[in-house]
Amino acid sequence: MTETLRVLVVHNRYRTEQPSGEDTVVDQEVELLREAGHVVDRFERRSDDIASMSLPRKAMVPLTVPWNPAARTALGARLRAERPDVVHVHNTFPLLSPSVLDACRAAGVPVVATLHNYLQVCPSGTLYRDGATCTECVGKLPLPAVRHGCYRGSSLATVPLTINLLANRRRWWSTVSRFLCISGAQRDTLVANGMPADLLTVKYNFVTDVGVRRTGPGEHLLYLGRLTEEKGVRLLMAAWDRLGEVGVPLVIAGAGPLGDEVARWAADRPSVRFVGLRSQAESRELVARAVAVVVPSRWLETFGLVVVEAMAAGVPSVVAGHSSLAELVTDGVTGMTHTPGDSASLADAMRGIVDAPGALGDAARARYERDFTRSVGLANLVGNYRGVLEEVRGGAQTVR
Repeated sequence: MTETLRVLVVHNRYRTEQPSGEDTVVDQEVELLREAGHVVDRFERRSDDIASMSLPRKAMVPLTVPWNPAARTALGARLRAERPDVVHVHNTFPLLSPSVLDACRAAGVPVVATLHNYLQVCPSGTLYRDGATCTECVGKLPLPAVRHGCYRGSSLATVPLTINLLANRRRWWSTVSRFLCISGAQRDTLVANGMPADLLTVKYNFVTDVGVRRTGPGEHLLYLGRLTEEKGVRLLMAAWDRLGEVGVPLVIAGAGPLGDEVARWAADRPSVRFVGLRSQAESRELVARAVAVVVPSRWLETFGLVVVEAMAAGVPSVVAGHSSLAELVTDGVTGMTHTPGDSASLADAMRGIVDAPGALGDAARARYERDFTRSVGLANLVGNYRGVLEEVRGGAQTVR
């Protein structure tokens, strides 16, 4: 096996107005591999392109979520022309579909897939509904998801996702050589809900150290992320109203369905600043000036990119004490945890972090240096590629 790997990254990018950490992870991995001398090409579609499609073509998008023959044909041609060593699949919804797996199998190219959510076992990918963890569809006909409209609150919009899950789950499990889970908690949840344990390994996301570090105690508490119910935004607002004066303001940065509600709430509270969607550079500056970042997610987060970005800046976090968040943050050491879904507990944790010693930030930075740097990320990524190639070429595994 030569030292240089040829990798084709397959990804459907998210809408610009609702940015996803998944896009950031993909871009950073591509950059990291290229800087290390590997040859990396991309096969991508962009959800932004849907807005400029003709009405007939827009109407076809839901129909091709489970299977997109055009994407399969296009990827097949790329594979025949470029002959990569491995294909790394990230997101296939909504413009690629699992048909890309069929193209890889036909070309005899092994597939590694990063799991950024729970779409392998849940139509909406969140295992979350009506404010609580939900496994009603796991291992069953996923009709409850349609009944409850788990995707965008719409039964009709949920139908393609349920069909996708039913039609393609076995295709994923029989074609992908290795699934990369982005936390041990995510892996445990997926195994507990029916995924084959032997296909799943843990590979944390990494974060680039851009040299922006906190230099003092911090100026504000910061929420940075999508403004949605499952991210705990309403819980944060309720907790802040319970909290009273803590000596620092709350800054909320992000965009999402609850944006207007958050803006109205913040306008009536002098201790809150809602700054909307910020650029990457502006977000880094907000993190570096924070006493702590607050991540009160109600759903079972698969990673927690903002927590690790804060660690890189020497900033601790206040997080819900479940899922990957509890895996990332050690209570009282690298941050503080609160009882998931409990506004009083969240208020206490925010009050506590404001009064906490600066050693929490130092410990957070030390955890970053141990587990989440670019060098660690590169070793883990390339190690998984080489492991899969050795298995396939050694006959321990075949691309079926």
